[in-house]
Amino acid sequence: MLKHVTFLGATAMATVLSTGAFAQDVTAETVVATVGDTEITMGEIIIARTQLPPQYAQLPADALFNGLVDQLIQQQLLADEADGVSAQIEYTLSNERRALIAADVITSIADNAVTEADVQTAYDARFENAEEIQEFNAAHLLVETEEEAIAAKARIDEGAAFADVARDVSTGPTGPNGGNLGWFGPGAMVPTFEEAVMGLDVGGVSEPFETQFGWHVATLLETRVQPRPTIDDLRPQIAQELQEAAITARLDELAEAQTITKPEPGEFDPALIDALELLD
Repeated sequence: MLKHVTFLGATAMATVLSTGAFAQDVTAETVVATVGDTEITMGEIIIARTQLPPQYAQLPADALFNGLVDQLIQQQLLADEADGVSAQIEYTLSNERRALIAADVITSIADNAVTEADVQTAYDARFENAEEIQEFNAAHLLVETEEEAIAAKARIDEGAAFADVARDVSTGPTGPNGGNLGWFGPGAMVPTFEEAVMGLDVGGVSEPFETQFGWHVATLLETRVQPRPTIDDLRPQIAQELQEAAITARLDELAEAQTITKPEPGEFDPALIDALELLD
């Protein structure tokens, strides 16, 4: 009698395949098992393997093979027992078939849509007229009142190191490291702070200014031009964009060449999408 098999117990019933099986010229149409007059093919076994959860990837091939054979046999036995096929299953199969075919066509379009020359052309076009973006390395100190900011600025003007004053008085999170903010580009800071820093020469110290966080004194440590990403950095993104554009363009072509009808507004109640009773 055939035991009920799940993949949690598949390894317990695994047996070594006969040497004869390896000697055969196996194709996807090769019959692996039969249930009555129904044939189970190697192609069906292969597809069943692709649908297994990842945790089964480490199981030996003989365990997987025998488990899959028994699983498909049991499924066929149960399918043969069914008294017809419900409308819900028929519609599900129809949708699944349509989706699988569409996915295969999408993959084909995407695989043939992009060449290295296309990527290079898109990369060059993206940066052909791009302006250089300036980045800033700055430090600041943050205090609660204007008076405290003025006093801190006075210490710096008298020769105290900016970092030392920031460590002494700054209430911000960067105070312990001398107020260093690291590198940032346009838009990274609140506008008032950004304007104060961008108006400085390297080594310059701002007058006290206020933001929603409190009173600041800032200094500009360095500037640089933002490094341009290389084509290798952007290749995956550009390729994906080109593939998506190719798929959209092909869909537009197909739709243009076909007669398509859609429901008129109000023709159907949108709530009908939940009316499973229509499938009874």
